[in-house]
Amino acid sequence: MPVVDTTTGPIEGREKDGTLLFAGVPYAAPPIGSLRFKAAQPHEAWSEVRPAKRFGPAAPQTPTGGMTASTSVRWDEDCLTLNVCTPAADTGRRPVLFWIHGGGYRTGQGAIPWYSGTRFAQQGNIVVVSINYRMGAFGFTDLSGFGSEYATSGANGLLDQIVALRWVRDNIERFGGDPGKVTIAGESAGGFAVATLLASPEAKGLFRGAIPQSGGAHHTLPKAAGEFCTEHLMAELDVESPEALTEVDAQRLLDAQNKVSDEIGEGFRSLENFGVAVSAFYPVQGNAVVPKDPLVAIAEGASGGIPVMTGSNQDETTLWGYGDVSEETLARAAATYGAEALLKTYRHTRPHATPADLMIALTTDHMFRIPAVRLVEARLAADAASDNWMYWFCWKSRAFEGRLGATHALEIPFVFDNLDKAGVDIFVGPGERPQPLADVMHQHWISFITDLNPAWAPYTLDERSVMRYDDVSEVVLDPDGEERIAWAGVR
Repeated sequence: MPVVDTTTGPIEGREKDGTLLFAGVPYAAPPIGSLRFKAAQPHEAWSEVRPAKRFGPAAPQTPTGGMTASTSVRWDEDCLTLNVCTPAADTGRRPVLFWIHGGGYRTGQGAIPWYSGTRFAQQGNIVVVSINYRMGAFGFTDLSGFGSEYATSGANGLLDQIVALRWVRDNIERFGGDPGKVTIAGESAGGFAVATLLASPEAKGLFRGAIPQSGGAHHTLPKAAGEFCTEHLMAELDVESPEALTEVDAQRLLDAQNKVSDEIGEGFRSLENFGVAVSAFYPVQGNAVVPKDPLVAIAEGASGGIPVMTGSNQDETTLWGYGDVSEETLARAAATYGAEALLKTYRHTRPHATPADLMIALTTDHMFRIPAVRLVEARLAADAASDNWMYWFCWKSRAFEGRLGATHALEIPFVFDNLDKAGVDIFVGPGERPQPLADVMHQHWISFITDLNPAWAPYTLDERSVMRYDDVSEVVLDPDGEERIAWAGVR
């Protein structure tokens, strides 16, 4: 069996599908006991060969429903592990894909079969790293007001990702990878994380390319909003100090996190007083990891020199479903976004759309498509010559009589060329496997990870070239441009 000597000690992996897999590798000390709300610390070294054949437990979480987060998982606070899939543990110095899982910063893990890096290793000669990191209240409770030892507590989940990237920098060459050729990628909350890491000074120099999928740079909380969430959490648990919060049972902390999130995050209304429209227990600004609003930092040049490929799916929010939508419900939703005028535009551009159709279009653009555009626009504002590419996934699922459309997360098994993995057939629906589209997308991702160019025209303010993925994939110019323009001034 393959053995690699890492900076903390030797590990033994296993062969899988013609590649080597090292699973459940610790990249930091367990964040347990007094370390629960503190920055990740170095793991103790070991001398005996450590088995790395089984994925580590996920971070503490409660399934939230939906197609990708509806089943229970094996979780533990001792969760700071990563997985390496490589063609060979040699001196090949291959490009590296560093994958950050999604799940709303509340659920998920790097071990999900859809994220298997086998095809990237086989077909692209790429080393794939997937990680676990602290989420929810464990990763984003801002206790910085209680002392310097909690300075990064509001962004520890992101700092975990950075610590994992440092592990990659120091170790990946031993697994056949090149620490100078790392591309970070992720979907949904993983995409939010990628975009935020583009703006983080702590992550500078740790990667050379970025792929935020269905994720922009807008999912962080101002410090006052983070403190607001913390106050409610501590009140719910009837504790007054970080030390007391540290002693709370993990399941009880999860339950309190969920209750507080429901109470103050419903419809984002409570947090809108702080000028944001995201959920509770997201990364908090005002620390070394996230010093300021990431989009502002990017517009000031924070992501300079890093090529970015980003995009979204055409019908993202069908994943959560809206059922029958009345005109009154649609109007209230538009008012929540301050988007009454937007609704007029969408009625004009989609004259035959039902209220449910319009709800899906508005919420999809609000949460995913427009933030992706604004990320690229911010980068172009800082440097008109920056390298940016945009995609738009429009292939519609056949599942549930087609009601999902091109829903949230549907692109993942296409990107990884994992259409044969468990559960994907339910998500894709009946009929012939859409392998030709997976072949196209997988190759484009390989091209970007390898050469920092996915092989289509870059996105510029003049042309706004977008790769539209469907049964026939092609570059289109400024798709739904009238609707894009209508979002100007709407957050």
